[in-house]
Amino acid sequence: MSNDSSNTVRKVFRLRKKMSIGFYLTDFLFRKILRQNAAVKWAIHHTSTIHCPERITRGKDTYPGDSPGVYINASNGVKIGDYTNIGPNVGIISVNHDPINNDLQVPSTPIEIGSFCWLGMGAVILPGTVLGDFTIVGAGAVVTKSFPEGYCVIAGNPAKIIKHLNKTECESFAGNKK
Repeated sequence: MSNDSSNTVRKVFRLRKKMSIGFYLTDFLFRKILRQNAAVKWAIHHTSTIHCPERITRGKDTYPGDSPGVYINASNGVKIGDYTNIGPNVGIISVNHDPINNDLQVPSTPIEIGSFCWLGMGAVILPGTVLGDFTIVGAGAVVTKSFPEGYCVIAGNPAKIIKHLNKTECESFAGNKK
């Protein structure tokens, strides 16, 4: 490797380290000192809000709320699989309110999001939905029903399948990741 390229690589790693340190310092300030999202056991962005984090089950390398503006209400439970990414301004809402008395919450089954999923910016996942492995949710989609088979791209309001993914390629990728 030439001197110029190795200097560039070093600069990139230093910048990433500074950004990482800044993220964790901001997280410490907001969660530990200002007590915002204090019950969350992992680092999250200071603009994200997580209600009932103890009702969230998360997989390997999955950090719900590490993107800006994420809102999660896990009152009825949320399960998120391994290596799932949640984009900025995503809403995951596991509870609904009684249509007449807004003070009452309607029980629902927990939201389940599979492994290797990707929730695009501004997507909304509504109560009781199940997303199978390798489900990509397009930006701004509103997920009102389940897609348990996975291996697809969903988008729109209400979300519908717009593309199927190659299951063999997905599983090959997953095998290399684990």
